[in-house]
Amino acid sequence: MARKRRRRTSPRRKKRSSASKWLTVVLVILIVLTAGYVGHHLYQRHLQQEIIEKQQHSKQLFIKAIAPEAQAMQNQYHIKASITMAQAILESNWGTSKLASDYHNLFGIKGTGPNSKLMTTKEYTHGKWVVIKDRFKVYSSWSASIKDHTQLMLNGTQYKKENYQKVIDADNYREAAQALQDANYATDPDYASKLISVIKTYHLDKYDQ
Repeated sequence: MARKRRRRTSPRRKKRSSASKWLTVVLVILIVLTAGYVGHHLYQRHLQQEIIEKQQHSKQLFIKAIAPEAQAMQNQYHIKASITMAQAILESNWGTSKLASDYHNLFGIKGTGPNSKLMTTKEYTHGKWVVIKDRFKVYSSWSASIKDHTQLMLNGTQYKKENYQKVIDADNYREAAQALQDANYATDPDYASKLISVIKTYHLDKYDQ
């Protein structure tokens, strides 16, 4: 009987087979790495979206917390609720500043005596921001802080009793915001535009109705 010859694999075929295996391994590794990157990227986006949603939710909660008192002050003294709320948001960073969270001071109102706290703050002077220490009022609640802010608008400063009269007399929140800046409520040169931006972004003018 004739013997069947075994086919010998040529060196060239062995090389092709080996190269094919390595190519497959490399492709698998690339697929795994790509899938991992995409998965990580999607997870990061999910976390980012979750954080944004939580922040938005907390901001809406803050708005709901201060709106009733701001509107009550508006109904009684004609100071626009949107302005009061926008100031509270800017001055307290949505109620999260130490002054607001620990001492219920939403507006950065300064004070002296035993019912005040020495704290650091930033002020804009001579064309730049500087850190200083000053004393600020302590309140029992955010509502008490809003009431005192209204009294400040009504009674002005010890140097000028009608300092904020134009804020009270303003026909709209834009005029009121500019009046606050003109009256030097804050040293920030962009104070009025920031107040207006907050009111527009969160539709706070609906609380003026």
